[in-house]
Amino acid sequence: QVQLQESGPGLVKPSQTLSLTCTVSGGSITTNDYYCAWIRQPPGKGLDWMGTVTYAGKIYYSPSLESRTSISRDTSKNQFTLQLNSVTPEDSAVYYCALLGGAWGKGTQVTVSS
Repeated sequence: QVQLQESGPGLVKPSQTLSLTCTVSGGSITTNDYYCAWIRQPPGKGLDWMGTVTYAGKIYYSPSLESRTSISRDTSKNQFTLQLNSVTPEDSAVYYCALLGGAWGKGTQVTVSS
């Protein structure tokens, strides 16, 4: 059974960089047809797809966030990461990592505040 766990700071100051890591267990992120995604949900709003790294290492970004977002992976640790630059309070949200069409992490609250 594949499980995902997000980790990272829960509080980030405005203009700084938000960094999160997703650790995957029970399956390799290089498994054929694994699409590893970052998704967030701001308070009172819907889910917002941020980007995906495929099993082959190809990366796709949401056009609205692409200029501030970087997604990478470490296959030796079976992890993938999210960096969001120049954050503002509007970036406060619950951040999820997920396998598209499969398991999700429980989510981690990130608040942007001074």
